[in-house]
Amino acid sequence: MFLNINGSERILLCDPDQDTLADVLRRLGLTGTKVGCGTGQCGACSVILDGKVVRSCARKMKAVPEYSKVITIEGIGTPDHLHPLQLAWIVYGGVQCGFCTPGFIVSAKGLLDTNPKPTRQEVRDWFQKHRNACRCTGYKPLVDAVMAAAQVLRGEMAMEELYFKIPENGRIYNTAYPRPAALAKVTGTCDYGADINMKLPDGALHLAPVFAGVSHARVISIDTSAAEEMPGVFKVITHQDVKGTNRINFPVGSPLSKMSGSERPILMDEKIFRYGDVCALVAADNEKNARAAAQKVTVHYEQLPEYLNALDALAEDAMEIHSGYPNMYYEYPLIYGEDTAPIMESAPFVAEGSYYTQRQPHLVIEPDVSMAYTDEKGMLTIHCKSLALYVIKNAIAAGVGVPADKIRLIENPTGASFGYTISPAAQALVAVATLATGRPCCLGFSYEEHHHFTGKRAPSFTNLKMAADEKGKLLAMEFEIAYDKGAFTEVARVITKGIRFMGAPYVIPNAIGLSKAVTTNHAHSTAFRSFGSPQTFAASEQLMDELAEKVGMDPLEFRYLNVYRPGDKSINGHTFDVYPMPELIDRLRPKYQEALERAKRESTPEKKRGVGIACGMYNVTAGINDHSEVALELNPDGTITHYNTWEDQGQGGDIGTLVHTHEALRPLGIKPEQIKLVMNDTAICPNSGNASGSRSHYMNGNATLDAAQKLMHGMRKADGTFRTYDEMVKEGIPTKYIGVYDTTGHTIDLDPNTGQGDPTPDYTYGIFMAEVEVDTATGKTKVLKMNLEADIGVIGSRQAVEGQAYGGLAQGVGLALTEDYDDVMKHRGLISCGFPFINDIPDQLEIDHLETPRSRGPHGSAGCAELYLTSPHVAIINAIYHACGVRVRELPATPDKVLAGLKARQKGEVQKPKKYFLGSDLYERIAEIKRNPFMLNR
Repeated sequence: MFLNINGSERILLCDPDQDTLADVLRRLGLTGTKVGCGTGQCGACSVILDGKVVRSCARKMKAVPEYSKVITIEGIGTPDHLHPLQLAWIVYGGVQCGFCTPGFIVSAKGLLDTNPKPTRQEVRDWFQKHRNACRCTGYKPLVDAVMAAAQVLRGEMAMEELYFKIPENGRIYNTAYPRPAALAKVTGTCDYGADINMKLPDGALHLAPVFAGVSHARVISIDTSAAEEMPGVFKVITHQDVKGTNRINFPVGSPLSKMSGSERPILMDEKIFRYGDVCALVAADNEKNARAAAQKVTVHYEQLPEYLNALDALAEDAMEIHSGYPNMYYEYPLIYGEDTAPIMESAPFVAEGSYYTQRQPHLVIEPDVSMAYTDEKGMLTIHCKSLALYVIKNAIAAGVGVPADKIRLIENPTGASFGYTISPAAQALVAVATLATGRPCCLGFSYEEHHHFTGKRAPSFTNLKMAADEKGKLLAMEFEIAYDKGAFTEVARVITKGIRFMGAPYVIPNAIGLSKAVTTNHAHSTAFRSFGSPQTFAASEQLMDELAEKVGMDPLEFRYLNVYRPGDKSINGHTFDVYPMPELIDRLRPKYQEALERAKRESTPEKKRGVGIACGMYNVTAGINDHSEVALELNPDGTITHYNTWEDQGQGGDIGTLVHTHEALRPLGIKPEQIKLVMNDTAICPNSGNASGSRSHYMNGNATLDAAQKLMHGMRKADGTFRTYDEMVKEGIPTKYIGVYDTTGHTIDLDPNTGQGDPTPDYTYGIFMAEVEVDTATGKTKVLKMNLEADIGVIGSRQAVEGQAYGGLAQGVGLALTEDYDDVMKHRGLISCGFPFINDIPDQLEIDHLETPRSRGPHGSAGCAELYLTSPHVAIINAIYHACGVRVRELPATPDKVLAGLKARQKGEVQKPKKYFLGSDLYERIAEIKRNPFMLNR
């Protein structure tokens, strides 16, 4: 058929019944059109077809008229000639991971072509109508960009006025200098994993996974015979083809754990542990043939009982999911101050409750994708999404049968992660396939496959009790929290967050607690932004409101009375570098009072308004002995190359590296464009550690300062001027230096018997406020506005930090109200999992930062990303209670739960929280630990 694509007449060969418009465009090399969900739910594939925005992944070619005109992102602007929308996206921070960016820009052009002067709400309604989904930005910067571009297109502002202007002092640290990767992302020229996999040479094999379709079973046999006869099939790979141990080795890292972290098969051999386990891989000449053959593989199994939550797995009659190991395999106690029992008995005010947080899915737009081959030096080379390149090398080496020093990891441009790509499983699959076939192999999961295969935030069950004196000062706390770790132990040290952030950031002089990890037959839990703390704050920040009500104090003032002040200690017995919480509350107070008045004024019996607050804090760095290395090299032309593995998931590893390097080397007088970034290839970049735990800006920034000092020391002459590259070489002075930073000496590991210690050197702090409206007829909650007062130290990149903040607030809305991955038959895609689209997120997202310099932080900075999802969800839950008197203790607060609470109130029924049985009696277990401490070789 004939199509006019970006102004050029093209003749196309396609299958009109099978091919979609996205398929055809991408085969032409127009891979700026991304395919995310593959079902028309995310808008990443948006193009303009005969003047109308369409989702090309859901448009079959038989529904595309002959001679139609198609505009893709490549036809809107080029790197040398940007469209105003593309420039505005760069300047206003519309680009984070960038995977959704082409679809949004194309969609926005469709809007401005028909409505050149839209209101902000009209922009939002347009994106809602066309299902343009973004997980990173919180949408606000995208609307800002459209409004600015519209001004340019109307002639009210020149393109030159849009460009970022470097301050006169030449400093880009603490500014909104644009991200280096943004240009490629707004023009569609950035190749993500699926784009790379489309451009592999002949002979490469495409993989399709085979799932058993059950959550717990013994494997009897795997019949591959029919699949092997299918067209294009090269090999069907099972556990018998794995050259190594067929186990992923992801150590728990604690002698308290009864499981080591090596229990997960790469390809299932004896058992199926969860619905997303892969039993086989079909390798074929193309993806279509691989998928067709995968349907012919039969997994014969014996069904076993399925324990799909921690409560079921802790039941007395539950079988061991991993034979030889108890389902509750890891616990950490907290013991601080005096015996809490008599305090609770005599305290004037006591509140208690039980709380559940759900299995929150990451809901990235780009499904997981990877590719492997053996390079010319014999290195097993893997291109993938990852936030932990060096961890993955070590985690898969024994399992695939290749030494770690013979494995090379390269991070693809990545369409977001928020934590799940710490997992080594997808990389292990392509490695096994490449070694078994002797060919390059690539694997791209469909969105549903990705959803079942990847990890999720650990659900949690919490019992919590807190006491206060007659003036409202906290006296004591008792808690149990069980993290549902799913089928495997990946990042099981999440349970330490339970004993670090329960009751933070408040002075609680006496506390006992237990944090536990429990195996179930559900999706394994993995890293997710604010790792482990949203579960604690969902309990303690709700109970703070409940206790404030009993004391008779305003929730804000109750918190103000109890937050950390200089010299105060946490329940882990340590003090802090800074104590900004009182000032943050002071800054929020007038906004809070205005919000209360607004809610009172605008609330109606049909639409009740409420205001909620919640405090949050998070640690910076990965823990004791955290280590980072980077390298700086002076080049012959006077430029500087920075090498690191600051894995960029969209959070801004590129801009973070740039601003740190520029700031550290300011004595040299170099310009930003003279700094070259070589990142995320383990063959040429030193180990900078994981992009997790709000550690990268802090750790890599300090390592950059070290490398910069070494380089400038080598360059510096006796008269204070600096040598050129040629002078360095002539004098035999090295031109490349490794910078190192390590937290050893600045941290104290948690005591395994008391939870006392301080394993991280710094923290970030914030207080969140949400304004909501509850429809009393339906129970549906709408978030109208959110405020955040935060302190993350001195800001490095304002654009990146604000983007992380907006995105964190948006994910908090989803965590509070809609998101879940519980029913594997139902929760299969973005919409069914409760993905928040633009009109689910308020346009009024107000963020204010107090920049208290950190004594050990690079340029006074700390980290940032984790803070923004610590407790915004609890502010929303507290606002629902303020609006209508319904407290939702089990998230998400879906309309049916709120409506049930409203009906119960109408009947005069009192909401009584149920208490969870979490495997033991708290008092008895703590007493037992005191009598028989864990004996460890420490």
